[in-house]
Amino acid sequence: MDSSSHSSNFIKNIIIDDLKSGKHKEIITRFPPEPNGYLHIGHAKAISINFDTAAEFNGKTNLRFDDTNPIKEDVEFVESIKKDIEWLGYKWENLCFASNYFDEMYQRAVLLIKKGLAYVEDLSADEIREYRGTLTEPGKESPYRNRSIEENLDLFERMKNGEFQNGEKVLRAKIDMSSPNINMRDPVLYRISHTTHHNTGDKWCIYPMYAFAHPLEDAIEGVTHSLCSIEFEDQRPLYNWVVENCEMESTPRQIEFGRYNITNTVMSKRKLKQLVDEGIVDGWDDPRMPTISGLRRRGFTPEAIIAFCREIGVARNNATVDVQMLEHFIREDLKLKAPRTMAVLKPLKVVITNYPEGQVEMLDAENNPEAPEMGIRQIPFSREIYIEQEDFMENPPKKYFRLFPGNEVRLKHAYFIKCEEVIKDENGEVIEIHCTYDPETKSGTGFTGRKVKGTIHWVEATQAKPAEFRLYDSLILDDNEDNEKSFIEKINPNSLEIVQGFVENNMDSAKPQDKFQFFRHGYFNVDPKYTTNDLLVFNRIVSLKSSFKL
Repeated sequence: MDSSSHSSNFIKNIIIDDLKSGKHKEIITRFPPEPNGYLHIGHAKAISINFDTAAEFNGKTNLRFDDTNPIKEDVEFVESIKKDIEWLGYKWENLCFASNYFDEMYQRAVLLIKKGLAYVEDLSADEIREYRGTLTEPGKESPYRNRSIEENLDLFERMKNGEFQNGEKVLRAKIDMSSPNINMRDPVLYRISHTTHHNTGDKWCIYPMYAFAHPLEDAIEGVTHSLCSIEFEDQRPLYNWVVENCEMESTPRQIEFGRYNITNTVMSKRKLKQLVDEGIVDGWDDPRMPTISGLRRRGFTPEAIIAFCREIGVARNNATVDVQMLEHFIREDLKLKAPRTMAVLKPLKVVITNYPEGQVEMLDAENNPEAPEMGIRQIPFSREIYIEQEDFMENPPKKYFRLFPGNEVRLKHAYFIKCEEVIKDENGEVIEIHCTYDPETKSGTGFTGRKVKGTIHWVEATQAKPAEFRLYDSLILDDNEDNEKSFIEKINPNSLEIVQGFVENNMDSAKPQDKFQFFRHGYFNVDPKYTTNDLLVFNRIVSLKSSFKL
């Protein structure tokens, strides 16, 4: 994928200075997800920053899995992350795993103990928190802080050998319990976890903490610029401390950028997992989810997602982005790609009483007026058609220009029809409309005898293909007025509406992930999960229009 806009930002300026000074001859970045869930749209931003930045300077980007917590991690997540990055159009230089460095991390921890900079702690997790202090009060030193180097080496090896239970001991750095930065108050470096790891099996029963492992991973791989989101800013002193005191040959530089949230969207991996685990959504790839796989299944394109990420740019501070901005980019991407066609989502039958019975006429319809090179298709027309229920009203308000008794409208690509009779069931519900057509008004013939104000779409009834349509709204309701509710309480109960209707007969060849613009309804994607040989299922990607402007 093209590495994009070469607009300046503070990260690029730092890199330019580093190259000019001779500090680096080659730029290496990395994208380091923890394989404990699926990637979401926020990760797409981090992916684009790391890959685009390196590419602009002819550098390299590694994909590295920060798999230091086997309790939450799974091979399923590893594979999904690889698939998502490739789908977005990026190629990593090296595929790396933090777990491949466990031996070296262990040796670096031993080095810290030998230098008197780490000790084995017997306090419980609650006691460690209590001793750590607060933002306004300094911490207290652990009674185990001054164990001898020999005792710490022995205990740490016994931890590795599995002699202690989970939570019984941890390894802590010995830094400064009175530091104004709580991250520097003797942070935990290793914990005991008798858990099988997806990559290393049962080789280890102690695992490094993220804050210890991550800087070592960067240094081992020769990463020059460790680009991460702003919440890691307070951990930068610890990052630098680990690299320096573990005597790493390479010295990466951590640079933080602002995260962004999207309105009406959950951007927490923990909350997304809760939605999946509690069955509130249809898995990680539910089209209402902001996961890359959910957006892909809904019908978003990688081009639209990356264009969105690049438009946001790189800033130092967090920001909130209107979800309509994301929708703008998929409209822009699809308007010249997606063929136009007609679909009736909530059908109402129309019988054209003066059209010859048994006759089927083929009409021309352009596939995309904005892309004439896409050509035309032939669509059938006969005595019986389906229109949308909302395109007929028995007692319409003023300025209603669609079908009502005595009114005439144009059928898209076809003829004028006039409503003559309304058929109802025993409950008074309209079940059928009888109309007449004017054969002189065929589209494309240049008829100018009279004008009508309304044009409606339709599908021919005898050859129409049944289809299911899934209409999506925001998963999370606007919560500006009530921040006391949990996010579960803010879930939109009407985020999905499923209706049964019809599409044109030529949709027989439609395949999963094919995209179309349905006249007046919006852009739709053939759902890859529920579409069968007998039934097409369409996900509405986005409606046709928005008030949003860049």
